[in-house]
Amino acid sequence: MNSIPRFSHYRCCLCGKEYSPDQVFYNCLVDGGNLDIILDIPTIRKNNSREAILSSAETSLWRYLPLLPVADPGYHGTPLRLAGGTPLLHPLPLEKKLGLHTLWIKDEGKNPSASFKDRASAVVVARAREIQASTVVTASTGNAGAALACMSAAVGQPAVIFAPKSAPPAKVAQLLVFGAKVILVDGNYDSAFDLTVQAAEEFGWYCRNTGYNPFTVEGKKSAAFEIWEQVLHHRTSNKPLVLFVSVGDGNIISGLHKGFKDLLELGWIEQMPRIMGVQSSGSAAIANAFFAGDEQIIPVQANTLADSISVDLPRDGVRAVRAARQTGGTYLLVEDDAILQAIATLGKVGIFAEPAGATAFAGLQLAVMNGLVTAEDDVLVMNTGNGLKDIRAAMQAVSPAPVIDPDMKSLKKYLGV
Repeated sequence: MNSIPRFSHYRCCLCGKEYSPDQVFYNCLVDGGNLDIILDIPTIRKNNSREAILSSAETSLWRYLPLLPVADPGYHGTPLRLAGGTPLLHPLPLEKKLGLHTLWIKDEGKNPSASFKDRASAVVVARAREIQASTVVTASTGNAGAALACMSAAVGQPAVIFAPKSAPPAKVAQLLVFGAKVILVDGNYDSAFDLTVQAAEEFGWYCRNTGYNPFTVEGKKSAAFEIWEQVLHHRTSNKPLVLFVSVGDGNIISGLHKGFKDLLELGWIEQMPRIMGVQSSGSAAIANAFFAGDEQIIPVQANTLADSISVDLPRDGVRAVRAARQTGGTYLLVEDDAILQAIATLGKVGIFAEPAGATAFAGLQLAVMNGLVTAEDDVLVMNTGNGLKDIRAAMQAVSPAPVIDPDMKSLKKYLGV
């Protein structure tokens, strides 16, 4: 593999050791810590302006190419060029119900494979093409794999996906339809993750694993750039935006934090949003570390219906703790019943969220109840995936439809008229 530097250097998030772009591909060689990709901010600031980006005709995450560590991948007219650019919704009934003056929901279910993970996979596949990787491999409970399979199919990149055999059938179907080599593992996500790393080392595959590959954060940070453009660029309030995001392995919240830090360093925003991480109480390793006041991530035995955030050992836990702590945010824990109720509540305003996406909204409801946000706060909730990803969970969130005979008598009896 021939590395093509598009950024300044890597820096370990634990020990701070720095590496040139051609020294490493994944984690720190000293302590295994996750690597941050450090952009050449002075050069970016010199050669680009926020006005140029805001006036770009590009509507996907590639409008922020000057702030990404990869070259323009090409492949126009393919799903690779459609990742990002997701809509911002303003659900007035929920705003009123929660007693908020301003509530937005960013719907990541509108991505090509219907989840936030398309952002990371688009950038990782672009990187894979740069370094001429033969095969890209990832572990996934479904969404990351579907995203990689989709983006890889768009450019003819061979992809291998390891998924737990318990992954929702709809997500496995996406993997297969997109043409990836799918291998189901008789174990959980963590088992699939470890096997993926071993396989990548053995066969020379390029590993996309969340957190493990530093380019995943770089893709996910593009959502922060869109929030800047859609919300922060227009706000007049002096109070920080309050951002709610569900957390599993910690890479999405870390990516959002990284994006805002890049914008702050560029001088394009004046303050950080307050980032609120929301975990299922059945998969709370990162929240546990946050509340303990340290960064020691102790594995748990995850058990939650929100499969996308069900993780025993989060692989980006340290940066996920910092994302809340360094922005004045916090972590919230919600029960599976609250997640199901959130699916139904969002559905009533036309937003179909999978369990992980609804988890963030359940966290907002809890925060309102506990006085962590007030009517004066501007609030944005990330819906990280479409509900069609997990129909089984969706059906648990609603009452079953009645079955009647096909005649007016039966209809009137049901209607009580």
